[in-house]
Amino acid sequence: MATTRSLFVTSLYEASFADDPGFEAFNADLEAACRMLAAEDRAGCVWSKVNRYGGYTSYASLDDLPSRATVFAELKRRLDAKAREFGGSLALDLGRRGRLKLDSMWVSILRKGAGHSGHIHPSSVLSGTLYVAVPPRGGTLRLEDPRLPLMMAAPPRRSDAPEGQRSFVTLEPKAGTLFMWESWLRHEVPAGGSKADRVSLSFNYAWR
Repeated sequence: MATTRSLFVTSLYEASFADDPGFEAFNADLEAACRMLAAEDRAGCVWSKVNRYGGYTSYASLDDLPSRATVFAELKRRLDAKAREFGGSLALDLGRRGRLKLDSMWVSILRKGAGHSGHIHPSSVLSGTLYVAVPPRGGTLRLEDPRLPLMMAAPPRRSDAPEGQRSFVTLEPKAGTLFMWESWLRHEVPAGGSKADRVSLSFNYAWR
C-alpha cells in the first residue's frame, strides 16, 4: 500500500476583523489616521514620489505608528494576539524568555495601476497585512511557492491544481481582512484597476 504525505507545509493565517463589535467605527478611524499621515508625512511623500511608489507609504519615514494615534495602538494590541495565535500554530520554539514582538508597521495607500513587485521581509519571523479599504479591482495579494526557484526541470502545474499545489496563489481581501505568513514567503501586490485608493497596514514581527 502506497501513501502520499504532505511535508514542509507553508502556512497562511487568515482572519477578519469585520465581524468584531464596533468594526465600522474602528475601520473608519484607521482609514482616517492613514490618510492623515499621507497628508502630513512630508518625508514619506517625498520617498514615495522618488521611488515611484504609486501612492503613499510610511515604510521609509515613520517607525512609531502605535505611538502616533490611539487607533494604531489598538490595532497593535489586536495584532499581538493574532501573532501569538499564529506563532503557536507554527510550533515555534521561542525559548523561555523569547517572544514575537511587533518590529515595524507601515501604511500603504495605492492608487490606480500601482502595485508592489515580489519580495520577502528579511530579519523578521512573521509578516502580514490588514486591509482597511479595498475597492473593486483594487488589488490582490499573490503568494509564491517558496520551492519555485528549485524546480529546474519541473513541468508547470495544471490549471485545476488544488490550491496547496499551485505555484502561485492569489488572494482577494476585503476591508477587515488580515493575512499573516512567515516572512520568508515571497509575495507581491499586482497592479490594481480601481480609481479608488486601496488602503492597508502591513507589519513585521521579530523574535525578541
